[in-house]
Amino acid sequence: MDEENTIYVGKKATMNYVLAVVSQVNDGCSDVCIKARGRAISRAVDVAEIVKNRFVKDLAYKDIRIATESLPGEEGGSANVSSIEIYLSK
Repeated sequence: MDEENTIYVGKKATMNYVLAVVSQVNDGCSDVCIKARGRAISRAVDVAEIVKNRFVKDLAYKDIRIATESLPGEEGGSANVSSIEIYLSK
């Protein structure tokens, strides 16, 4: 999957990411990946569901990957952060 087909979900409003995914699909991309970590995971799921159910009806889930990433934390330790990748395709 190309890096340009990837939408990274963060702290912005959900509809910002929905618009980004829909514009990717309208530009001719048949595959889109939605990635998120930590507290943004629920927003990423919301984005995928809104796009699939309201805007692009013929999109389907191709793959969903969940993982735990170890990030360097404050005070020298490391923090485990959950991550999700949702792959949508026509």
